[in-house]
Amino acid sequence: MAQKKVLVIDDEPDVLTYITSILKNNGYLYVTAKDGIEGMAKARAEKPDIITLDLLMPEKTGIKLYRELRKDEGLKGIPIIMVTGIASEAHQFADFKKFIYERNIPAPEGYIEKPFKTEVLIEKIKQALGEQ
Repeated sequence: MAQKKVLVIDDEPDVLTYITSILKNNGYLYVTAKDGIEGMAKARAEKPDIITLDLLMPEKTGIKLYRELRKDEGLKGIPIIMVTGIASEAHQFADFKKFIYERNIPAPEGYIEKPFKTEVLIEKIKQALGEQ
């Protein structure tokens, strides 16, 4: 079975390191992006099997990027797991859920709240990829 590729989009270097370490240790390939602009470019270039997407980022927020990914014919089928910090981003997370509901956009395949445990991330990825 071919290794699955995960695009990790997050503006926090420590989070990128944490997630990519988990992915590497669990047999996944990965590519990273530090913001929404780079994330869209990497999604188009790399055609990942799944994306983890931070909500709050500079340049282009995760919400805007999510909308663009779901509208892009070549990318809209890629599963997306939203990653968010509970305390600092609670209102953005609520806004995101409202945005999806009001616009009738397909919901992400998963949500993870920072900080999270290794098992939670791997479980969400496997579920989204149909590996369970």
